[in-house]
Amino acid sequence: MGKPTMQDIADSLAISRISVWKALSNRPGVSKELRKKVLSEAEQIGYIENPDKFSLQKRTTRTIAAVVSRPESSMFWTQIIHQIARELSLRGANLMYTYMPTEYSEGDTLPDVLTNGSVSGIIVLNIYSPQQLKMLSELPVSKVFLDTVPALPPDQVNGDIVIIEGRTSIREITGRLLDHGYTKLGFIGDIQYAQTNMDRHLGFTDAFSDRNLKVDTTFSLTGKLHLDTHYDQIRKFLNSLKTMPDAFVCASDYIAHFIQRYFTENEIDQSKIYLTGFDNNSEYTNVANKITTVDVQTESMGERLANKIMFAIENPNLPHEVSYVLTKVIYRSFPI
Repeated sequence: MGKPTMQDIADSLAISRISVWKALSNRPGVSKELRKKVLSEAEQIGYIENPDKFSLQKRTTRTIAAVVSRPESSMFWTQIIHQIARELSLRGANLMYTYMPTEYSEGDTLPDVLTNGSVSGIIVLNIYSPQQLKMLSELPVSKVFLDTVPALPPDQVNGDIVIIEGRTSIREITGRLLDHGYTKLGFIGDIQYAQTNMDRHLGFTDAFSDRNLKVDTTFSLTGKLHLDTHYDQIRKFLNSLKTMPDAFVCASDYIAHFIQRYFTENEIDQSKIYLTGFDNNSEYTNVANKITTVDVQTESMGERLANKIMFAIENPNLPHEVSYVLTKVIYRSFPI
């Protein structure tokens, strides 16, 4: 007979597994009476040896690594990491900030702290190198990835994946533009860089397909954009256009702010060209609170990631899952 599981406890008490998890993790949402029953049952079936010692305060502190690159890049990531740290502290776990380079170089290895048994779990944030993601996926610890890359599908990630859903929201934005007669549309963003970028581009093309329209790819830039040459590449592309489209749908506010910069530097009347982004990021002041974008709740995202890694650690034999977190379009200066 295999090792007892949380599901065994749940079945015995006729409650949900999440209730068992809350009771054993000292989380809110279960009564003291139910927690006592769960601990008693857990002891009886051999899930834990002594329920009196099974409390958040008395367990050995776990260390979770947040693996990131470009740590200084954006307030977006900083807010998520801060919330992860806060939530883990409530669970009696520590967060270890672990840096990796932005791109893989031949011979690169993972930081020792990830391979020497120092950490109980890993949360992978803004890592978008397929080689680095493959190396991380092979680690024998629980992992949660915020996003992945099209080159590394979910069945090769060997961990849970959380995706910020963007296909539906970009489909909505693009469809609204098309329905108001703005048919010359361009999509700007490296669609191989991240699965979320690919999804957003799919939403863009979906809107055209829904209306039996064809995308004019002349106005789109979807190839590789290098981290340190984004603006140069975007400027070169925009300079090559014989005419401007009716609107640019961007994969992020980060991309949108480069296009806005181009408009400003070249004195282009933007009242005739709609610009949309994604993330609702206040960091890029030339587009913040000015363009249509998509809101991502970074606070709840950090909490979600922290809870997922703790659940994965406590349930290592469960199948991995892919979760899509819904987003909401924020319309600003948009055709009605």
